[in-house]
Amino acid sequence: MSPRIRPTLFKPTLIALALQAALPVFAGTALLTAVGAAHAQSPEALATTQLNEIVVTSSADASAEGLSKPYAGGQVARGGRVGILGTQDIMDTPFSSTSFTSELIQNQQARSVADVVQNDSSVRVARGFGNFQELYVIRGFPVYSDDVAYNGLYGILPRQFVSTELVERVEVFRGANTFLNGAAPGGSGIGGAINLLPKRAPNAPLTQITAGVESGGQVYGAVDIARRFGPDQSTGIRFNAARRDGETSVNNEQRELSVLAVGLDWRNRNVRLSADVGYQDHRLDQPRPSVTPNGGIPRAPDASSNFAQPWTYSKERDTFGTVRGEFDLTSNVTAWAAAGIRQGDESNVLSNPTSNANGVTSAYRFDNVREETAKTAEIGVRTKIVTGSVKHTLIASAATFSLEKKNAYAFSSFAGFAGNLYNPFPVAAPAATASVAGDMNNPLVQAKTNTSSVAIADTMSFIDDRLLVTIGARHQTIKSETFDYNTGISKNDVYDKSRVTPVAGVVFKASNQVSVYANYIEALVQGQVAPATGVNNPGAILSPEQSEQKEVGIKYDGGNFGASLGLFSITRPSAYAVNGTFAADGEQKNEGIEVNLYGEPVRGLRLLGGITFLDAKQVKSQGGTFDGKEIIGVPDTQANAGIEWDVPGAKGLTLTGRALYTASQYADRANTLSIPSWTRLDLGARYLTTMGNKLVTWRARVDNVTDRNYWASVGGASPTNTYMVLGAPRTFTLTASIDF
Repeated sequence: MSPRIRPTLFKPTLIALALQAALPVFAGTALLTAVGAAHAQSPEALATTQLNEIVVTSSADASAEGLSKPYAGGQVARGGRVGILGTQDIMDTPFSSTSFTSELIQNQQARSVADVVQNDSSVRVARGFGNFQELYVIRGFPVYSDDVAYNGLYGILPRQFVSTELVERVEVFRGANTFLNGAAPGGSGIGGAINLLPKRAPNAPLTQITAGVESGGQVYGAVDIARRFGPDQSTGIRFNAARRDGETSVNNEQRELSVLAVGLDWRNRNVRLSADVGYQDHRLDQPRPSVTPNGGIPRAPDASSNFAQPWTYSKERDTFGTVRGEFDLTSNVTAWAAAGIRQGDESNVLSNPTSNANGVTSAYRFDNVREETAKTAEIGVRTKIVTGSVKHTLIASAATFSLEKKNAYAFSSFAGFAGNLYNPFPVAAPAATASVAGDMNNPLVQAKTNTSSVAIADTMSFIDDRLLVTIGARHQTIKSETFDYNTGISKNDVYDKSRVTPVAGVVFKASNQVSVYANYIEALVQGQVAPATGVNNPGAILSPEQSEQKEVGIKYDGGNFGASLGLFSITRPSAYAVNGTFAADGEQKNEGIEVNLYGEPVRGLRLLGGITFLDAKQVKSQGGTFDGKEIIGVPDTQANAGIEWDVPGAKGLTLTGRALYTASQYADRANTLSIPSWTRLDLGARYLTTMGNKLVTWRARVDNVTDRNYWASVGGASPTNTYMVLGAPRTFTLTASIDF
């Protein structure tokens, strides 16, 4: 397959395309706002007023600000958490982010974080290497599910899959963020971050039961109960439980999920406390694996077919807890502290095939067990002072994280067994005895990771708060140590490196509706490890990789309709052998333009969408072999268009639709192989009614309406990995929620 021809980003042609996409958003917003206001006052609009769906408004989560208020339409919030800077309005922050609300999560019947973040055109969902871990690609860089934060803390959530029953909101931060959040312990987060907020008891009592079914026979049940107690309703408790079981829309693929979560909070005038305890048990049997191409790209098989072996499975069980407190020391000084712990257990029997262009495959067996204990904590203080005409918000923070991983694995013969993507057949499970490391029944400690950091920042306000300038720095230390799988003895290759990552951001509020922003911020991850052979420094771990981001943009807030336009450039070091020595001498550069829109421009019509143009290239590669070539698995265009429409004259009825477009993606470093572009259409409806004085919400949804067969992703935005993931088939989901 011939390589694609793509324009270099920021050239006049692509800027023109971006402006064509963005100008209607900004120029037409005033007209949409005016039309919406006129429609809101019209007799016809008043005559067709819809039933109002119950929206849970969470109480303060150990912060004075509490959750940012929902934006018009209720699908996204007016702001979100910006790392140690705290909760900020979208118009006040020099960064780009979106916070998806519980209303959107529930209305779209989202099962996991992946289902939610697909509403963002800057994000695409892929899969971890060799397993079934969700992986999120933001601005063309991976964010591992290991590195998803929970109320600002890393490492607390289940590692491979996070059920939406555990979260109130899903916050997507676009761009480098080490200063804001600290270095992600899993080594990702260069192009963005995801933070999940826990559920809290709302001010009104809540008792909700939900039941549903999904294509293939999957059944679902959930309960959500919340109460507030005590003087001034100062104490809250919220309990969530959910269960999924049965076959999915993929033939013979079974999913079993159990979730429990309890959230507590207490507050008085000067103190706010919260705590969370969660449990998730997730198992997949005969899960459809990824496919690595060998010499050509096979045609995408039928989307509902399953070429997994019946003896494969993936299982993960996690228990976690967090506590957080915020204390007002004076009217201008607030201190906070938080801590969390997670215990996770995984076991897998996997078999991921390699396929030629005709769908003929070869595979072998891989068994893996993993036990993890993660601990994390942070403290900080925030104070406000005034010097002359300048207001300052000063912040100091310290954070620590530790992870102990026990691991063992076993392979069958690498000669493998044959198969076919288009005519799959079972084979007897080969013995996983050809290559074994560690005791599968009692894995020993294989790795320890520790990170620590201190950060300071000052946000200065000028010209009656119209000009905001943020400067700061974080000193980050990354430590790691590996141990022999079979003896548990340290390999004496302790890694202990530190770097300082600065930040500078500016926001200028040109008017009450328009903010212009710019930022410089860096990302930091542990340096790459030299290969065991072919270099004169085998096993050496390089200094931390320091990626740099520059971004400018503009945001519009019309009250009921919002939009943003951003241009960014991120450079990341890469490593290869230079004169026989493995060194960070290469470079990758991702440049892009993002347009986002959201809100309810006309009463009863809600919009959520955007378009992202990406140019991700290998700028400097070994011997210049791949200079100028595109990064594997990063499309040059991603577009989303979502709509909700309250049907006039049909009280309580809402129709929904969403279209996702992803351009073709290269599947090799030389850009000679690629998967085709794809478009997916999702349609749905919900209906609000009452039964016995109880509010009942029916929700129906069809994802991939056209039942398109397509390869959804390649390699998780990696410079080298080429494995492909087949898109899900047409999937029907029906649920009913009753509020008591």
